Amino acid sequence: MRQESASRVGDSGGQVADRVRQMIDTAGVSQREFARRIVMDPSKLSRSLSGARRFTVAELARIADISDVDAGWLLGPSTDAAPKTPALRRHRAPAVPAPEGGRPLQIVRETVRLIAERGFHAVRVADIAEACATSTAAIHYHFPGRDELLEAAVRWCMEEDTDRRAVVTAESGDAADELRRLIELRTPYTQQQRWQWSVWLDLWAEAARSTAVGRLYVAYYRQWRATVADVVRRGIAQGVFRPTEPAAAALQLTALIDGLATQVLAVTPAAGAGTGGRPGPEEMQATLLAHVDATLSIGTRRT
Repeated sequence: MRQESASRVGDSGGQVADRVRQMIDTAGVSQREFARRIVMDPSKLSRSLSGARRFTVAELARIADISDVDAGWLLGPSTDAAPKTPALRRHRAPAVPAPEGGRPLQIVRETVRLIAERGFHAVRVADIAEACATSTAAIHYHFPGRDELLEAAVRWCMEEDTDRRAVVTAESGDAADELRRLIELRTPYTQQQRWQWSVWLDLWAEAARSTAVGRLYVAYYRQWRATVADVVRRGIAQGVFRPTEPAAAALQLTALIDGLATQVLAVTPAAGAGTGGRPGPEEMQATLLAHVDATLSIGTRRT
C-alpha cells in the first residue's frame, strides 16, 4: 500500500479500511467510541471506512497503538492477506504498563493539562513528552504537528464536556432543575473546572486563527445551545418556564455563562475573587440563576 501526498494512505482496494474494521470488531466497541479512543472525528472515521476519505499515517498509527497491532500490518502491501486474528506487535513488551486508554489519549490529556497550566504557546512538544514519559518522536508519531495536536485537544475537551452534560440531562426529568444543574456544571468551583475553563479560554483565541479548530467550535456551540434550548422548550411544556423563543433564550444564557466565567478566571482564588466587585464562582452562579428567574421562571420575575 503506497503512501500518498499529505501523509494520506492510498486504499484503492479497501484493504486498509477492512483491517481497521477488524480492529473495531476486536475492540468490541461502537464506531463512535473507537473514534473517541483514537481522538478522531467520528464522521472522518466513517468516511474513511466507506472509502470517501483516506486515512492519514498518524491516524493509522493511533489505531495501531490502541489495538496493539503492528502498524506495518495496517499500512502493508495490498497483496498481504489480513490475518484472522490481530497481528500483534512484533517488538518486545514495554517495560512499563501501557497508559490508560492508550498512548494517543494520554498525549491529549497531558496536553490539555499543560495548556491549562501554562497556555498553549508556552507548551513545548518536549514538555508533553516528559509528562508522558516518552520521546518527542513518539509524540510526532501520533500527532505530526501542533495543529493536529491542538485539534485533538479541542475535540477531547468538547467530548468530555458533552459526556458530562449527557449525565445531567439523563438524571433529571424536571427542566428547571436540569437547567440549574447545567449552570452549576459550567461554574468553575473546583480546580478541575478552572483548568477546563482555562483551556477553553486559551483555545478560543486559537479558534480565531485556525479554520479547523474554528469549525469544531461552531459545531460544539451549536450543540451546546441546542441542549439549553431543548431544556427551555421542555420547561415551557412542563409549565415551569413561561413561553419564549428557546433558541434566543439559549443564546442569551450561554453568552452570559461565557462572559462571567471569563471574569471569574481572570482572578485567582488567592486574589480574593468575589470581593471588590470581582465575581467569584458563587457570584457567577447566583447571577445566572437570577437571570433564569427574571427571564424564564414562572412566578419569580423580579422588578
